[in-house]
Amino acid sequence: MTELVGSEAYTVDDLDAMPDDGRRRELIDGMLFVSPSPGWAHQEMALTLYRLLHAACPSALRVLAAPFGVRTSLHDEVEPDVLVARYADLTLANLPVAPLLAAEVASRSTRLYDRNTKRAHYERLGVPSYWLLDPTGPGRIEVLELDDGTYRPAGEATGEEPLTVDRPFPVVVTPAELLVGLQPR
Repeated sequence: MTELVGSEAYTVDDLDAMPDDGRRRELIDGMLFVSPSPGWAHQEMALTLYRLLHAACPSALRVLAAPFGVRTSLHDEVEPDVLVARYADLTLANLPVAPLLAAEVASRSTRLYDRNTKRAHYERLGVPSYWLLDPTGPGRIEVLELDDGTYRPAGEATGEEPLTVDRPFPVVVTPAELLVGLQPR
């Protein structure tokens, strides 16, 4: 994770002018964060979570996977690994309001950024549910839910342990099942 800071705050126009080179570029309060392309375990977990959520998603909501921007101001655009939004809130280009769920899969280069900077950003935006997933070992998920403007733990599971969540809609998530594609068939 690289943090680049210029003499002035970056804008989404600056972001749009940057090269499309496979790196993820995000803005939080005008600060540019750049991370490398995700590895296989990260992608496996994120995209399997996407498929699980997509299958359970009610018709008024949509599930999207990165890269898809949550662009809420001139100085803020993030790309959750997986997000859930109201269909009515989406544009073809981005999501201009807080999603109902932002899910981030940790990688070596993004672990602290996801746990601290992005968590604080999502909290300020008012994202009701924030999920932190870890693809190492047997896999892990931690669910945080907004309570009076602050994230509080709402559940966690490791490996084969299933976790039932109700927000943004009911679904059962088992971390090890999100990583099954890493195993030979």
